[in-house]
Amino acid sequence: MADKANAASESIQTFLDGLASSAPTPGGGGAAAIHGAMGAALLSMVCNLTIGKKKYVEVEGELKEILAKSEALRSELTGMIADDVAAFDAVMAAYGLPKGTDDEKAERAAKIQEALKVATDVPLDCCRACRKVIDLAQPVADKGNLNVISDAGVAVLSAHAGLRSAALNVYVNAKGLDDRAFADSRLAELEALLGSAGPLNESIYEIVKAKVN
Repeated sequence: MADKANAASESIQTFLDGLASSAPTPGGGGAAAIHGAMGAALLSMVCNLTIGKKKYVEVEGELKEILAKSEALRSELTGMIADDVAAFDAVMAAYGLPKGTDDEKAERAAKIQEALKVATDVPLDCCRACRKVIDLAQPVADKGNLNVISDAGVAVLSAHAGLRSAALNVYVNAKGLDDRAFADSRLAELEALLGSAGPLNESIYEIVKAKVN
């Protein structure tokens, strides 16, 4: 168990060292995904510490379903760290293409636009996943084990941070797109994801606060 814990700590340290370095990746996109993954993991923990307890037998079935979803989201969000790096690298590679002739300029411009579309969709995927974590936090905060219910509050705050952080990368990449129909459709979905997330985040936080205070 100690070896497993040490390995995890080393992985976290390596990631944080990467964030702190002068290298452009990992960056804010990876950090956003980690925020979301941490939120999902905390929901899983509350579920795991509720399932099997006699006091919570009536909600066990529901929390088992939530646990399966939160674990799937944790895996999905963790994988988005690599997706973010790949999207950024593709954009940088496109900007680095030769532009000495008209044909080269046209090819470079097309590749930049192609890469920017991916770089818009990758953080939007993160926003979608973080929003799902926020939604899952509601029943966990309502029905989870009171001994660890504060972690449901931390979960929703972490997921909300991930959502808003990833949103910034959607904005910055969508801004550079020539295909405004594509950009506007992504921005409209983003605003819908963000729209009720803030009030829901606060509502869940207050539910948890009332239970621990």
